[in-house]
Amino acid sequence: MQTTYIFGHKKPDTDSICASISLSYLKNKLGLKSEPMTLGEINKETKYVLDYFNLKQPKYLNDVKLQIKNIEYKKNCYLNSKESISTGFNYMNQNDLTGLPIVDDSKKLMGLVTLKELAKELIHGEFTHLKTSYKNIIDTLDGEEILKFDDEIEGNIMAAAFRSTTFIENIKITNNDILIIGDRNNILEYIIRSKAKLIILVGNGELSNNNYELAKENKVNIIRTKHDTFTTSKIINLSNYIENVAFSSPIVIQDTDYYSYFKELSNKTKHTNYPVINKKGECLGLLPLTLSSLKKPKKVILVDHNEKEQSVDGLEEAEIVEVVDHHKLGTLATTQPINFRNMAVGSSNTIIYNLFKENKVIIPQNIAGAMLSGILSDTLLLKSPTTTKLDQEAVSDLEKIALVNYQQYGMDMFKAGSSLEGVSKENIIFQDFKKFNYNNENIGVGQVFTTDVDYILNKKEEYITLLNNISKNDNYKIILLFVTDIINNGSYILYNDESYDIIMESYKLERLKQGYYLKNVVSRKKQIIPPILETLEKKS
Repeated sequence: MQTTYIFGHKKPDTDSICASISLSYLKNKLGLKSEPMTLGEINKETKYVLDYFNLKQPKYLNDVKLQIKNIEYKKNCYLNSKESISTGFNYMNQNDLTGLPIVDDSKKLMGLVTLKELAKELIHGEFTHLKTSYKNIIDTLDGEEILKFDDEIEGNIMAAAFRSTTFIENIKITNNDILIIGDRNNILEYIIRSKAKLIILVGNGELSNNNYELAKENKVNIIRTKHDTFTTSKIINLSNYIENVAFSSPIVIQDTDYYSYFKELSNKTKHTNYPVINKKGECLGLLPLTLSSLKKPKKVILVDHNEKEQSVDGLEEAEIVEVVDHHKLGTLATTQPINFRNMAVGSSNTIIYNLFKENKVIIPQNIAGAMLSGILSDTLLLKSPTTTKLDQEAVSDLEKIALVNYQQYGMDMFKAGSSLEGVSKENIIFQDFKKFNYNNENIGVGQVFTTDVDYILNKKEEYITLLNNISKNDNYKIILLFVTDIINNGSYILYNDESYDIIMESYKLERLKQGYYLKNVVSRKKQIIPPILETLEKKS
């Protein structure tokens, strides 16, 4: 079963990480194979939660772009270099291939054989020399083992078609010769005494007891085949090692390469077949160009966001199967109907808690702790204006399962996460940052929750300079930083110079200066963003 990745937005907070973890647990209990992921570095508050409830930190997900491993290529499609040309041709024919990767015993790619190369071998190949295994000759000639002394056979091929006296008097046989012959005892005895490398006895010919014992004594390999001399001479070269006709430098792709890269490569090279390898150089299979459109995109579930701009890179190449969110509807679009659970509550984890109840799945202590933490974080201990009755009910139930007092635990969580010591100013601005686009103009709003607002306000001039630089360099019309005081339930605002008039009108202020305190303004979703968008709409 394909793994479904569950993740929040690019600037992960406690609600998004805990929602990913708790929803993944629920989905796995309901039979879906899923894994929680993170799109960015986990903050101190979230780390405190994970450590407190002994939860594993989600792995980092860089993107969900289509990779070669998401294409229906022919996995395990390759042939060992010591197999025969005949085996390779049959394999290609049975699997409707025009090319076949050739590997060594450790599956390292050695080359690629194509029907074109095989045709060249059949028309212009070396017909008088053979280097292959005893087994390959048996298989190619549909032969029978009579005597075997060597695993590998190498030598010059000839057919004993002369009269006995002519052959014996004129043809010198050595250990480097391979003879195709019928049951002509005199010539056979001469060949055996000359210690030929191999005798191929055609037409199911019989070998006399004397010649059999003589061949054992001289260690002459013997194979019997039902084919006649003409047929045997015609097909014996197909028993040669297939490595002899493999193209040694094929264009290869790695299973982790992006599909977009492969399309560019194939358009440029115009090749038909591309061996697929891993980082160790081991062959994983073959991607014929005819299969390159058979895609198996990565499956994802989005939590705590539904805006493409806030989500993982390459989202347009993935299959979105579900969204669980508590924000306004954004720019997301899908190619087919999906499960979309959006509720006007204070936290994504409140929705997930209700999904547990609806599906009658028992909530373990650590998962209860994760959901509780997400709700407390997003509702500021149920003090935010986004808080609903459903959030309150969820907290009441979850604190019992998690075995904590939500108020005491919540304050400890905020204190652990609000320390800004050692965090750069740019990271403080962007650690919880929402980017919007309105009328082709960028708007950015960062928010930091802390119990020590002076740590930022004492350096506000430096933050203002940074905001103005970001506005200029990254083309933001409006870029703001709200420093939210967790204890006093209000926010101080820092802004780029160009935002002055918009802020004045948005919050209906009579005066404004950097670091202005907005009493009881803590919710970006309900109190910070809507007034700005409303003002921009009036001006448009």
